[in-house]
Parts: sequence; C-alpha cells; structure tokens
Amino acid sequence: MTDFDLKYEEYAKKFEKTLDGFCEKLDCKPQLLADSLKYSLKLGGKRIRPVLMLATADMLGVEEERVMPFALALELVHTYSLIHDDLPEMDNDDFRRGKPSNHKVFGVGNAVLAGDGLLNTAYSILFGECFNGGEYVSAAKYICDCAGIYGMIAGQSADLAHENDKEINEDILDFIYENKTAKLIMAAVVTPTILCGGKYYSELKAFGKELGFLFQITDDILDVEGSFENLGKSTGKDLREGKYTGVGLYGLDKCKIKADLICENCVKLMEGISADTSFMKKIAFFVRQRVG
Repeated sequence: MTDFDLKYEEYAKKFEKTLDGFCEKLDCKPQLLADSLKYSLKLGGKRIRPVLMLATADMLGVEEERVMPFALALELVHTYSLIHDDLPEMDNDDFRRGKPSNHKVFGVGNAVLAGDGLLNTAYSILFGECFNGGEYVSAAKYICDCAGIYGMIAGQSADLAHENDKEINEDILDFIYENKTAKLIMAAVVTPTILCGGKYYSELKAFGKELGFLFQITDDILDVEGSFENLGKSTGKDLREGKYTGVGLYGLDKCKIKADLICENCVKLMEGISADTSFMKKIAFFVRQRVG
C-alpha cells in the first residue's frame, strides 16, 4: 500500500469507529426503523466525505474531536440522499454498493422514513454542536445550507426536471453538478476552516467545488465504462433514463479530457496553502482514477 492508501485507511477507520458507536446506540422503535437505518449506514463505501473532513482538519491543525460530530452528521445526510435517490420515483435503482437498495429490503414507505430519520438525526447532531460556540453554529449552518434547497436538494430537483431534455445546456449541467454532488463535498472541506476562523476558506471552498465536479463527471464516465462488480450499482442507466450528464454534453472522449483538467485544477488550488497538502492533492487523483 502507498502512503496515501495507508493515510486514507487511517482516516476511514477512525470514522468507522465513530459510526459503529453511533449505530450501537440506535435504539429507536419500531425495530424495523432501526434496522433500516443501520442497514444503509453499514453498507460501506469509500467514506470520502468524512475522510476529506478529517484530512482537512489535520492539514489545518484542527483537533479531530472537534470535527468528528460534523463528519458523522454529513455522512448521515449523504446516506439519506442515497436511500431516496434509489427510490422508484427518483433513480429507480435496485442496488447500492453491491447489495439490495434500502427500499428493496424494507419497502418504499419505510425507505422514505429511514431517509427522513437520518436527515433529522443529522440536524439534531448539528444543533447539539451549536452549544459549543459561534464557529460551531456557522459550521452547522453551512452543512445545512449545502444539504438543502440551496444545495443538494436543488441539484436533485434540477436533475429530475431536466430528464429527457432534447438538448443539454452546459449551465444547467454545471448547476446540477455543483448542487447535487459538489455541495456536500464542499461542506467536508469548508467545515474545518470555519472551525478555525476561516483559514484558507476561499481556497478550500474552490477545491471542494472542483473535486465535486470531478467526482460527478467521473461518475458519468463510469456509468458508460464501469461495471456492476466495481460500482455496486446498475450501469448504463443515465442514457436509458435521459439523464443530464457530462458524457451527454461533451461525448465520452472529451469528457475524459475535461475530467483530467478538473483534476489538475484541484491540485493547483492546493498550491496556495502553506501546509502539507500532499494528501489533498493525491485525493484528487484518487477520485479521477477510481473504478467504483
């Protein structure tokens, strides 16, 4: 394993320990609700958002214990969005991370409630952090805004509204990329800067946006070239369902070139930060080169 792989695994393991503790304390009733929450939370995944938050905090000298509750809340928000995204009325996917989607196991109604439960619990965690001071309030609000009607929900709505458009508009595609995907990644890297007084706020916000675009355009490429075995979900759905994608606008080859350029932008944005940015630079290549 490379130094990057070892560091990534270290951050991921720290977060998994926190998540395990959270799941162990989940005792909500009925049991079906608790089981459905734990099912989606424990499906795994790369945990890129909490890893990014912990890595950014490390780079800025912010104590791990200060950001971990925010990392947990952000992952709850992300997981809720995946549960709802898989529903028949949304992306209609029967699999997530190689296993049946939440609604295939627990039913559509309970999947909706599981997603709602994760979102509300995330907000409860964030509200709890607000008692620690003004910077915690600002960090909590930033995550809420990234998740809400000026962030992820807006992107999801635009994604649905523009299904099967005859032509793809670049401005609309950028809006979907920024809000549907990039906003939660921006939240991961901006939260630690808010907690330490806004240090490198502009640079990290821009980095998060570019990394979010890179994640989504790579996702679009993998929907064409990827496999179920690597992705853990159905492929080829974007074209079948008339989704707004980078491949649809630029074509596959130009899409790959654009992804490479965005990756380079991510690296350049780190050069303005006087700290050890090696992990943050490498995570851009990690996102670009992923196969799942």
